[in-house]
Amino acid sequence: MKITSIKPFIGAGYFKISREFYRELGFREVIVDENLSFFGTDRQQGFYLQRYFVKEWVENSMLILSIDDIDKCWKNIIAKDLERKYEGVKLIPIRDFEWGRECFVHDPSGVLLHFCEFKK
Repeated sequence: MKITSIKPFIGAGYFKISREFYRELGFREVIVDENLSFFGTDRQQGFYLQRYFVKEWVENSMLILSIDDIDKCWKNIIAKDLERKYEGVKLIPIRDFEWGRECFVHDPSGVLLHFCEFKK
């Protein structure tokens, strides 16, 4: 078996707002239907956002986004003023770990995004 990509599904309690949030973060949206959109950087990397919400599931969902420059990423996130624009969004600044550095963003529905720069 040769896997060419893995694309998780995440839920959204506020589908329209979550779509706006992910577009503002810089993802490109491909609308699949009125209840499902694909957000990605290209066709191989991304995730599906669905109009489906189970609080316990969504608030325990996490995505790791491996990036090449955490400082640039954090400055870009901060500049968007997401906490003011979107209710429920929470930003956690860069932290240093043995394996690298990361910052965190909670989306409007509670999904936790890990933006990670791994040591080379």
